[in-house]
Amino acid sequence: MKPVAAGIEPGRSRNADVDALVAAGSVAAPLADVNPYAFDAPIAPHLAAARSGTVIDLERIAAAYGRLAARADAVVVEGAGGALVPLSRRSDMLDIAARLGLPVLLVVGVRLGCLNHALLTALAIDGRGLRLAGWVANRIDPSMADGEASVDTLARSLPAPLIADLSWHGAASEAPPIRGAFRLLSDPPR
Repeated sequence: MKPVAAGIEPGRSRNADVDALVAAGSVAAPLADVNPYAFDAPIAPHLAAARSGTVIDLERIAAAYGRLAARADAVVVEGAGGALVPLSRRSDMLDIAARLGLPVLLVVGVRLGCLNHALLTALAIDGRGLRLAGWVANRIDPSMADGEASVDTLARSLPAPLIADLSWHGAASEAPPIRGAFRLLSDPPR
């Protein structure tokens, strides 16, 4: 599920992330449940919603999630833009996780600035009383100097395990992914 998607390429009927989620899913579900809010403009969700005269309603997202959860053994919910990206004047992406009662999996784009981004995001997640179940190192900058050291720093500093370490263009990284990601995300907090 991608509750909010902003950015639909010209000539396409839906967001590329939503297409990828539909392709990866194993349960047929209405697009309105998989992606309750879709906006053409590739801008922050609250801006896209305002531009189209739409109000992003957490209850609508929760209802769609409930219908998906009734069809599947598990539902992965993908955010958009980052943990604190606004949905409206009073809500942001973390409010979706809170409303749905879900743990959070943090995807860290490994590039210059990622340490600050990841550690601040972990603080925001904790500050909302949400559970950071794990994190993914997404090595989006193949030329980053000392990327391995940054991932090692995060592995020592983040209060959750590294679930996967994904290299640019799918090449194997030096650090193997941690197995059992579904269990880490579905188990209640300890």
